[in-house]
Amino acid sequence: MSLPLPSHMKSLLFGGKIDLSASVPVPRVGFWRKNVECKESRIGKQPITVPANVAIAMEGQDLKVKGPLGELSITYPREVILEKQESGFLRVRKAVETRRANQMHGLFRTLTDNMVVGVSKGFEKKLQLVGVGYRATVEGKELTLNLGFSHPVKMTIPDELQVKVEENTRVTVIGRDKSAVGQFAASIRSWRPPEPYKGKGVRYVDEVVRRKEGKAGKKK
Repeated sequence: MSLPLPSHMKSLLFGGKIDLSASVPVPRVGFWRKNVECKESRIGKQPITVPANVAIAMEGQDLKVKGPLGELSITYPREVILEKQESGFLRVRKAVETRRANQMHGLFRTLTDNMVVGVSKGFEKKLQLVGVGYRATVEGKELTLNLGFSHPVKMTIPDELQVKVEENTRVTVIGRDKSAVGQFAASIRSWRPPEPYKGKGVRYVDEVVRRKEGKAGKKK
């Protein structure tokens, strides 16, 4: 069964002419691009104080910092450069004006300051073991933790770090590299993070554990 065609369709198909060359005007859509303004980092523009017992060596984009506690090195990206002023301060500056340069500006200023502080004073992270029978001991370069498992947890201490144990429940991680100190302390905590009901586990000394209330007894 065929349906009847409208009259205007018949004229187009059988008697009319279709001009394929004719173009239909289409409105042009414009896009407005906003220029990204890279503001100077508030952290990155702060100067870095260098103590008298710290030596700075810069070769190209490679920085070496040497102090009483050892030596640290880092490679700068091409977006930022390090300058030493006549006053003795260090300043990290952007080599180009891009968004990535703005990000690297504050980051490498913080990393450089951590290196200077690390080789002169060092960093430490303190942990507390909370729980019945929880204890820690250090023998040479091995840290042994008793955290309620069926077996003690043994961890190898990295060469650049020192670990001290006080009263069998207080662990202190000491080192010149701030990231290494934090990473090893986080590894210790990850074996038994503090639980929210009784607060048992390994926690940082300044950590606040949010406690939860246990299930209440059946009401009579």
